[in-house]
Amino acid sequence: MSKINSFEELNVWKESRSFNKKLYLISNNGLFDKDFDLKRQIRRASISISSNIAEGFERNTDKEFIQFLYYAKGSAGEVRSQ
Repeated sequence: MSKINSFEELNVWKESRSFNKKLYLISNNGLFDKDFDLKRQIRRASISISSNIAEGFERNTDKEFIQFLYYAKGSAGEVRSQ
């Protein structure tokens, strides 16, 4: 098994970035224009998913990486809730 050297190599990070792009496209729909606060909040929560994955990876300890994956999971729940 090869060693992963950067968070950009993680499939979960790649998928979260793809999710961000899709969410941004969807939230550009006119329906979101009526609720600017929701649009901003759901976008921030979405970005938080990939950001937490990256930050956890960069901490260079398994314990902290796992903790940040839980944060990312929490952000995913926030997006679902919104």
